[in-house]
Amino acid sequence: MKHLFTFILFFTGIQTTSVEKEHAFQDGEWFKFEMSYSGFLKAGNATLTLKESKLDGKEVFHVVGKGWTTGAIKWFFKVKDRYESYFDKKTGKPYRFIRKIDEGGHTKDIEIKFDHERRKAEVFNKKKKKVTTVTTERDVQDMVSMYYHLRNRIDVASLKKGDEIKTNMFFDEENYGFKLKYLGEETIKTDFGKVKTMKFRPYVMAGRVFKEEESLTLWVSADKNKIPLKIQADLAVGSLRAELVAFKGLKHSFQIKY
Repeated sequence: MKHLFTFILFFTGIQTTSVEKEHAFQDGEWFKFEMSYSGFLKAGNATLTLKESKLDGKEVFHVVGKGWTTGAIKWFFKVKDRYESYFDKKTGKPYRFIRKIDEGGHTKDIEIKFDHERRKAEVFNKKKKKVTTVTTERDVQDMVSMYYHLRNRIDVASLKKGDEIKTNMFFDEENYGFKLKYLGEETIKTDFGKVKTMKFRPYVMAGRVFKEEESLTLWVSADKNKIPLKIQADLAVGSLRAELVAFKGLKHSFQIKY
């Protein structure tokens, strides 16, 4: 359960080789997700807020992601997470990433500064009062900036069923290779009506949390916004589902079939 909100922030981006000139998002965009465990037990909420800002004289987008448990679950496993990312408005490259979490008493308070020219990440573990410098992969993203960066690179016309997509992410003090498979288009029922989506299968590590490598399924709107609408995870014990329940500030028209 402690991975609940990391799922929402991480498994919501897809990458292709083409680049759109126009952003899929804009200042003021906001999402709210509701999560349930094993299909009936309400587990928590998560939000993502995007604002224009400045960091060290650079024009950036500042994203704040929050996650918290609700209902009966919070009485025996309380979660309060906050993630922040500052990334370049034009290139999408992250400059600063903040992760401050409390998940059932397990806490972390980490700030990462990226130097893309030197391909280095300075990791400040505030809890341990320790600074570590780590070499990063080329075109690396943090777990929040990756979502927005990759939304700009979805090309529905070029994707074919079965395509596998790879990208690089830096999280805590490590580089991660991320891969997912395109499963094709599917129309799903949402709180807003029936919506045409692109369906993906992110690959994860089987073991203590997930049943197998292909335990996650992701549905993204097949319009210019490319927003995450639904995530389904088959866990080692039970299942987890997250659904978009509210939004505002979309840059493009949200396409609802009926």
